[in-house]
Amino acid sequence: MRRSVPVAAVAAITSAGLLLAGCSGGKGSSGGSGEANAATKGIVNASDAKGGTVTYAISDAPESFDPGNTYYAFIYNFSRLYARPLTTFKPGPGAKGNELVPDLAESMGKPTDGGKTWTYKLRKGVKYDDGTEVTSQDVKYAVERSNFARDTLSLGPNYFQQFLKDNDGGYKGPYKDKSKAGLKSIETPDDQTVVFHLKRPFAEFDYLVSAPQTAPVPQAKDKGADYTKSVVSTGSYKFESYQEGKKLTLVRNPQWSAKTDPLRKQLPDKIVLNLKVAQSTIDKDLQSGNTLVDLAGRGVDGQTQAQLLTNSKEKGNTDNTLGQRLVYTALNTNVKPFDNIECRKAVEYAIDKKAVQTSLGGPIRGELASTVLPTDIEGYQKYDLYPQKYDGDKLDLTEAKKHWAKCGAGKTTTTILARNDRQDEVDAATSVIDSLKKIGVTAKIQSYPTSKYFSDYAGVPKFNKKNNVGMIMMQWGSDFPTGYGYLQQILNGKAISQSGNANLSELDDPEINKLLDTAIANTDKAAREKAYAEIDKKTMEQAALVPLTYFKVLMYRSPKATNLVSTSAFSGQYDYLNIGVKK
Repeated sequence: MRRSVPVAAVAAITSAGLLLAGCSGGKGSSGGSGEANAATKGIVNASDAKGGTVTYAISDAPESFDPGNTYYAFIYNFSRLYARPLTTFKPGPGAKGNELVPDLAESMGKPTDGGKTWTYKLRKGVKYDDGTEVTSQDVKYAVERSNFARDTLSLGPNYFQQFLKDNDGGYKGPYKDKSKAGLKSIETPDDQTVVFHLKRPFAEFDYLVSAPQTAPVPQAKDKGADYTKSVVSTGSYKFESYQEGKKLTLVRNPQWSAKTDPLRKQLPDKIVLNLKVAQSTIDKDLQSGNTLVDLAGRGVDGQTQAQLLTNSKEKGNTDNTLGQRLVYTALNTNVKPFDNIECRKAVEYAIDKKAVQTSLGGPIRGELASTVLPTDIEGYQKYDLYPQKYDGDKLDLTEAKKHWAKCGAGKTTTTILARNDRQDEVDAATSVIDSLKKIGVTAKIQSYPTSKYFSDYAGVPKFNKKNNVGMIMMQWGSDFPTGYGYLQQILNGKAISQSGNANLSELDDPEINKLLDTAIANTDKAAREKAYAEIDKKTMEQAALVPLTYFKVLMYRSPKATNLVSTSAFSGQYDYLNIGVKK
């Protein structure tokens, strides 16, 4: 998931036992709201109290609320309030949050044909907010629109497009399918059964269908790109109103039933998301209780961080954790001079990672990185192909200058992209620019809003070629917590798309592509993890990206919020499924 999503996860515990045990607020918690990192170890402010309004805020506006047209982890997380995918993650602290469980499906998938066919049975009695029943045809349609109508819905991942059996037949999506027959590779033999036929085995398919792209969409209610304004709900909450760029309000879905949903509760009366709120304002509102959750989960800004860490009481309301994320600079392998591997290797040595780390907020916001895989993803192996040497605080540029001389680019200019509503990212890009000046690279920064970053700029190869974009700032979290879920979309040449692209290096290496394809077909988990480590090293040999930090987030935990727990499942954010209001 471009799970560049912000991450420092807090998840609402959904097991009835835990919620009932903590109905008074504190009992059953492993730590109170005044204990640092309490939500990384267990539930904080456990409660089943109903009523009130949970208020979220975000510094920009999400690219889309459409479950089939998004690739940010915070919307994957948030959308579960109104959209139920086939599977999802069971809320739990830390790595416990990586446990995959059935959601819309009544059980995990049943693989046959050596893992090339996967069958799911839907829970009976699940209804949309208008009272109509959900069918398997709605799940099929959801996948068709989200993966094959890329000219209309381009922002989500394209796994299904890559792996479904009959994609080579030229299917152009439901908006252009005059026959209305849809994909042959997704069968719906009855209203409760959906069958996926793949080109090759996919051992981790249950993870793949946890994406909100499998949340059902009734074709009659689909409005294409405008569906984001009035999504039809299958979750515990539904859209009440949406003011684009200002506010989204959710209210209880009267058609939701706990009998068909063992994960969700309907605790608050209302959920309000305020858009385009300055990060400094969000931080203050979290402390006052006017806002309960920072939707993006990127953590507090630098000034707030300094204040929190010097106040023992306030520090006790923070959670600092890894979230399966890497901060890096993507080097565009199709833009000069970075189409030359020696130029890329020079940059690997030249970027002062300690300076970048400082610009991001110091070690509390992430340790120095040397690999593509973060340390908390299975398959990670420690190594460093481009070790940096320092004389005091000064980076030794001997190796950088040697490789730059080999590439023969001399003094050159380029453009680096960053998101303008993420000051830490802009600061990191500025630090990168300062480093590269020392080897003869003059880079100018162009910054764009998060809401358009991948659809219009960083994720558009034609834009990057035309505008001499040689470097792109990126923060990536796993689509699902495996090496494949982390590596596929940013490294496989087949994942490159003309908009909404996450392979920002535009790397298309046949050996890496083959290793990814072979690994995911292997039912041996240990063998897959070994392959992921090999892919990691081969990517670094290509110097396609510069790992900067293994991202950590410092989240302020509102003492007025209930059922908070920090989970890895959504890149370290708070799990949004059952957050309530403290009474």
